[in-house]
Amino acid sequence: MESWMPPFIASTLAWLALPSVGLPAVFLVAMMSATLLPMGSEPAVFALVQTQPELFWPAVLVAAVGNTVGGAISWWMGAGAHRTVEHWQAAHPAGHHPQGRGHGQALAWLARFGPKACLLSWLPVVGDPLCALAGWLRLPFWPCVAYMAVGKLARYITMTGALVWAF
Repeated sequence: MESWMPPFIASTLAWLALPSVGLPAVFLVAMMSATLLPMGSEPAVFALVQTQPELFWPAVLVAAVGNTVGGAISWWMGAGAHRTVEHWQAAHPAGHHPQGRGHGQALAWLARFGPKACLLSWLPVVGDPLCALAGWLRLPFWPCVAYMAVGKLARYITMTGALVWAF
């Protein structure tokens, strides 16, 4: 480790280094990357599978579960944000509450498709906010999570398989 790095950070990074921790690290990275944090989990999954090919299916399944848990967290964040806005609007009834252009159509589309729209939660850029918007709209939690899980599992199978095949 770099000598300029604080010992706590150096030891944390050493603990999280793949493959010494392996599947728990994949779970954490996949979970955090499914929230609104800008990061990807595919490199962690691919690194583990490259170093331990026998862990292909466990890594894919653990990543899909972690990413689905992160999507569920985003759902709860969206639901909590909606509650907060409702409280604020109740406390400030005379205030003007503008809605951005295009937001109405996006929310209407999501409401029309319902939990099935969460099948697209695997998409880059729009997938994580999609989970939060599902919570904002208070779409049923468990059906949303089920569709998230199917989409995320398909993504990890496809992406990890393609990376292993290519490299």
